[in-house]
Amino acid sequence: MESEIIIDVIGLKKSFGKHEILKCVDFKVKRGQVFSLLGSNGAGKTTIVRILSTLSKPNDGKVTIAGYDIVAEPARVRSCISLTGQYAAVDEMLTGRENMYLVAKLRHLKDYKDRVDELLKLFGLEESANLLVKKYSGGMRRKADIAMSLLGEPQIIFLDEPTTGLDPQSRLSLWKTIEDLKNKGTTIFLTTQYLEEAERLSDFVAVLDNGRIVSSGTPQELKAALKSLGNQEYKSEMPTLEDVFLSIVNKNGGAK
Repeated sequence: MESEIIIDVIGLKKSFGKHEILKCVDFKVKRGQVFSLLGSNGAGKTTIVRILSTLSKPNDGKVTIAGYDIVAEPARVRSCISLTGQYAAVDEMLTGRENMYLVAKLRHLKDYKDRVDELLKLFGLEESANLLVKKYSGGMRRKADIAMSLLGEPQIIFLDEPTTGLDPQSRLSLWKTIEDLKNKGTTIFLTTQYLEEAERLSDFVAVLDNGRIVSSGTPQELKAALKSLGNQEYKSEMPTLEDVFLSIVNKNGGAK
């Protein structure tokens, strides 16, 4: 049986003044999938995340999340998603644990303390849990922010470049967490600048360039398509997802 479409984007457009960021974006995300959106800096990845998470309104197009229209039913959309943006959204005047408790209460969670302890341990924040966040390093704030987004087990988690600023050990820990969440049926919408990250985690990849999705498919499909072009460089080995991305973006003239 075909998997349910949990995110459906049709004809999405967004402009800021006369600057057209998204020209006509179409894609679908299946439930339980890790969907990676790739694109150069300024391509519009974060703009898409902000629209899908109801933080920004589109100029045109239709988007549904878990069956809810993002414009007509934003509260219902927010009830089934979680978002980790590019910058840590933590309260510096609270401890790490207090930040976690605050989010749990805002989500009306019950018996959340054990889950908080589990996430603090997962991200290596046990010893610093009772310190004010203003004393945290940048990497520690990032880890706390991501841990907060995992409270409540939302249907869909938007991760906008989540591993930026993390040390290698923390990055591997987050990758394992994403894989575990997918295995439990959670849908992950990921943007990343690390192509090896997308290659390891993604079930499906879409490349955004010049305001449109210019290529999409599974990592295996995209790599096989590049190899089939007959480039001498890939006669004896399969290209990487980074090779695919650079080939697509360079073909379309690079970032606009």
